[in-house]
Amino acid sequence: MNLTKLFTPINIGKMEVKNRLVMPALTTGFAFGEVNDQLTDYFIARARGSVGLIVIGITSVEPGTDYVISVSDDKFIPGLRDLAKSIHSHGAKTAIQLWHPGRYEFAVITGRQPVSASDVTPPILSRQKPRPLTIPEIEKLEDDFAQGARRVKEAGFDAVEFICSAGYLFSQFLSPITNKRKDRYGGDLENRMRFILEIIEKTRDVAGKDFPIMCRISGDELIPGGNTLKEARVIAQKLEKAGVQAFNVTAGWHESRVPMITMDVPRGGYVYLAEGVKEALKGTEARVIASNRINDPVLAEQILREGKADMISMGRALVADPELPNKAREGRFDEITTCVACNQGCMDSLFEGSPITCMVNPLVGREGEIEINPVERSRKVLVVGGGPAGMKAAQIAAMRGHQVTLCEKGDRLGGQLSLASVTPSREELGKIVEYLSVQLKKLGVKVQLDEEVTPSLVAKLKPDVVILATGAAPITPSIPGVDLPNVFQAWDVLAGRDVAGKNVVVVGGGGVGCYTAHYLMARGKKVTLLEMLDKTAKDVGISNRWIIRNNLQKGGVKTFTSTKVESISEKEVFAIKNGERLTLPADSVVLAVGSKPNKSLAEAIGEKFPEIYEIGDCVEPRKALQAIHEGWDVALKIRS
Repeated sequence: MNLTKLFTPINIGKMEVKNRLVMPALTTGFAFGEVNDQLTDYFIARARGSVGLIVIGITSVEPGTDYVISVSDDKFIPGLRDLAKSIHSHGAKTAIQLWHPGRYEFAVITGRQPVSASDVTPPILSRQKPRPLTIPEIEKLEDDFAQGARRVKEAGFDAVEFICSAGYLFSQFLSPITNKRKDRYGGDLENRMRFILEIIEKTRDVAGKDFPIMCRISGDELIPGGNTLKEARVIAQKLEKAGVQAFNVTAGWHESRVPMITMDVPRGGYVYLAEGVKEALKGTEARVIASNRINDPVLAEQILREGKADMISMGRALVADPELPNKAREGRFDEITTCVACNQGCMDSLFEGSPITCMVNPLVGREGEIEINPVERSRKVLVVGGGPAGMKAAQIAAMRGHQVTLCEKGDRLGGQLSLASVTPSREELGKIVEYLSVQLKKLGVKVQLDEEVTPSLVAKLKPDVVILATGAAPITPSIPGVDLPNVFQAWDVLAGRDVAGKNVVVVGGGGVGCYTAHYLMARGKKVTLLEMLDKTAKDVGISNRWIIRNNLQKGGVKTFTSTKVESISEKEVFAIKNGERLTLPADSVVLAVGSKPNKSLAEAIGEKFPEIYEIGDCVEPRKALQAIHEGWDVALKIRS
């Protein structure tokens, strides 16, 4: 498709943006208070990739929340000015998103009680009861936001954005769930909007009427009793009349119990919210930005052509591939590293208190440190194993100019990613395998399938470097009956092995067990899931864990935790839970009790070759993120 709409310039007020792509505010965890080189290098890479508008954030407006970058004092202006200049030097426009956490504040860090519109305790994050803001405190915060906007302008940014979404302080005033006030800041929607409307008025006074103001709003809070698209349309209309010139329309709050950004959400699944807001703003000059799970430039173009939005927000997609706009504009679609919404490196890391990285882009956070430079002398590199670790190692080694051969004992590439991609709502994991397969072919990597590597084959090939990515093997537990013909390994089931009968017991409730149970459930099986620990899916990231548990519950999977299997028969599984013996019908039994590193080749070739590396699950079974990152890093270590 010719992406004519996506790469057409557009104005937000008096700010002209060179294309319709927006990188929204996404916390990185790279900087605290002051801007630093790591954060700057990260945004330079996205600006160089030709995104039209970059929104920096979240950014604090008051002292004490310096676990994010801050505009709470004039002392922060010089660092912010340097960041804006760096982004502008590559042709992108940039805004700063101003934020206050309200009841989401991490009290364990700040040492103070969170504040909010009312004293409604959040079910997530701080889980501490907030105290209601007094009217003098509200007025002080309004001034803090306005002065923050002034500093944004003085630092040379092109616009300011207020985050009226995700459940932060503005959301807490706007929503009837969290705003129980009886004064002029509570009650009907007009009063609940007073806080943000007064801030916009004060911002106009200190930053000028021509300085563009944007708002990120929840098109639907996705919480029972909360604001829906009906209210969002009214909110947008009132904000536009107050002077807001662009709306990035997202979905939900952090505490919404509906998937919003995971693979369970279809691509563009929340575009209808932007479309509804755009319809409400018909006849105005306000711009509407569609958001959530838009990772494909062709889909972005389609949304624009259909008039559902004026611009497209791509956050994680631009984390995964900063060069996405350039590649899309030049028609190099097969070179785009697609964000698959795994959340392993971004959202999960943030919620665990770590800086972001990315499963498919190991450069995230290291943009100023690492370059893939060509080698002076090409070497023969043998990669053993065609899973994500081996494929990434082969790609990077070939990009550097080495002669690479990759051998895979199976009949296809991808390893456990290929298995995982057959489970419901995780099909996009196959995009990683597809991308890497195309790149290996383009780079001239010699791929040999159905080739089990032995020490004699390694000796015959005479490589200069051997990279072992031999993966792991599933564990078979010592349970009586485990060798019966009705007992299968989960990996074999996901690879297409038929499972007989209606009643299936899955032994092991970690990630593999849960997703295998979902896979079998979707195929009409009556599934029982057994887990020795007190909870299932403990090894699944925090942003996906609750979803797989909900999916299994909704699908009728019967789950037993703190349960140990004692034996297996041809028709039953015998287990014990809290001292009580269980007899469970089982036409088939599927094992998902973990895996162990495949060390056989490493042990066999030992010190026989001058340069040997081990990466991925053959070192220790972990996630795809670690496997891909290790493949990348090892390929950069190979000597010329």
